[in-house]
Parts: sequence; C-alpha cells; structure tokens
Amino acid sequence: MSAMWKPNQSGSVTPNFNLEPVRSPLPPAVPAAPESARARTLPTAGDQATIGKGLVIKGEISGSDSLFIDGKVEGSINLPGNRVTVGVNGQVNANVAVCISAREIVVMGKIHGNVSATDRVDIRSEGALTGDVTAARISIEDGAFFKGGIDIRKSEPAPPMPTIKATVPPEILKPTS
Repeated sequence: MSAMWKPNQSGSVTPNFNLEPVRSPLPPAVPAAPESARARTLPTAGDQATIGKGLVIKGEISGSDSLFIDGKVEGSINLPGNRVTVGVNGQVNANVAVCISAREIVVMGKIHGNVSATDRVDIRSEGALTGDVTAARISIEDGAFFKGGIDIRKSEPAPPMPTIKATVPPEILKPTS
C-alpha cells in the first residue's frame, strides 16, 4: 500500500488502493533457454583462438581452430585447414623445416622461418617474413618485408565428375505430330 501526495495538493493524504500490477514499458523477459538451445549458441570448434601480446609460447602448437598470434611463439605451428594470423605485435620463430603450416597464413607481425599454406600467404604492409614460402597463392603488400624463396604449388584440383551414360528409348526420340 502506498500513499500518493502531490506538493500542490491541499488536504489529507489518501492511500492508493489500486491493486492492478504495474506494467513496465519494457518487453517481458525472455524465459531461460533449455540447455540444448544454449549449447548451440556457445562458440564451437572452428572459431579463432588468440595468443595475447603478453604471452610467450615455446614448443609445438597444433589443433583444429584458427589462431591469432599477438604474442611470441618459439616453435612450430601446425593447423591444417585453418588460418594463422600473426598480428602486428606477434612474433613467430622456429628452426625447423616448416615454422607454420596452415590453409592460410596472414602476416602483420614478424615470422622467422619457413611457412607452408595449402591456399595462400598474405604479407601485409606492416608484416615481415624471413624464410621460404610454399603456397598456391601469395600476396605481398607495398611496404612489407620479405626475404626468402617462393614455391608456388597448384592447389589440389577437384576430382573429375563421373560420366553418366544413359540409354534413351527410340519412341522418345521420334517427333510427335
């Protein structure tokens, strides 16, 4: 129960006995989704993992997610079918045959080592790559640093389509009048 009084009102205070619920101008709250519906909205495999600029990783990195590196990695990275992006603060060094192996490699920071991409390597204007590149495609922006060799390999061609032979009955080939 609440009493309502206006400052310019004279006389006694009368209580407000309105029992109707207060209606909010906001839409009603959405009920909690069942557990199965919430699971569909959570991040799934195939999302991008991040190594922040305060992190240093030593060793081998492998997995099934794409990776954004803004910190320092000393070792090899093997993420077939995914993208590896070395951010402007990122540094990757490796003294192995292949430093980074992925579907796509984007260089905005520094890589010292050989890289291999099944699709493409993209060295942005602020990026630096010292090492050999093996890829189906490569792009190097103006201002980028690159020192090494390039081996362009054609991407895997799609398997040929099977030939389908059909026999057409002669009555279908006859013109109708």
